[in-house]
This record gives sequence, structure tokens and C-alpha cells, in this order.
Amino acid sequence: MSVLRYAPEALKNLFRPPVTTKYPFEPAVYPEGSRGHIEISIDDCIGCGMCVRCCPCGTLSVDKVKGTWSIDRFDCIACGYCVEKCPKKCLSMVQGYQTPGEKEGQVTYTKSAEQLEKERIQREEAAKKAAAAKAAMEAKKAAEEKKAAEEK
Repeated sequence: MSVLRYAPEALKNLFRPPVTTKYPFEPAVYPEGSRGHIEISIDDCIGCGMCVRCCPCGTLSVDKVKGTWSIDRFDCIACGYCVEKCPKKCLSMVQGYQTPGEKEGQVTYTKSAEQLEKERIQREEAAKKAAAAKAAMEAKKAAEEKKAAEEK
């Protein structure tokens, strides 16, 4: 008797198109507003650490000298706050999910060797300019003190 109770539903489903998708063969369509996961364009990152400071879970880490940016995918809640706070907009929220694999939860991105060399040269030039400016300020201060001493 209980089989007859489900017969109308079974007959309706015979003539309807399938509700599920053929996932491996057709791409999954994610609803609007789905969070997805965080991606980075590592060569655009300046290593300021704003994303690290604003992350509520503490899943991010940045090493400016080594040029690395790390995220622990298992601890990230994909709130997108780091994406909003990034001053260079090198972080983005990508729809979809990470593909499963044998990777660990901690993923580290490293800048290219060319980019690291370019940043090292920029730091050296900035240090030279700062040293020259400091020397100029000290010379100016010494000249003013000498002038003040002569006036007395």
C-alpha cells in the first residue's frame, strides 16, 4: 500500500528533465553572492601586511624580504575582508572552490626572481636617497649652527 503513495511522484519525475547537472562534463554554476576562495597576484603584492592585520582568523602571513604570501585554506572563512583592505588590489575573491588534491591546507605563493631583484634594487636606491637627504639635512643644520655661532 505504501508503494502506491509514491507512484504519482515517480511518474512525474519520469517526464521531467533531470534536476542535477552533469558536473564533470558541464561547469558548475555558482549562485550569485557565493564567496569562493582567495587568490593573489603575487607579483603585484607590495608585502604591506594589511591583509594579515585585518584577517579575523589569522590565516594569512606575509614575508616582505622573502617575497612570500601564505594562506591556510582550512582556517580561512572567505569573508573577503582582506580583499577589501588590500591597497594594491592584488587579492581577489574567485567564485568556486579549491580543487581537491594532495595539497596541504597551508599554501604559499612566492614572487618571481625578477620581481624580487627589482624590489631589492628599489630598496637600495631608496636607502641611498634617504642617506643623501639625511646628509644634506645634517650639513644644513651644521651650516645654520656655524652661522648662529658667528653672529654671537
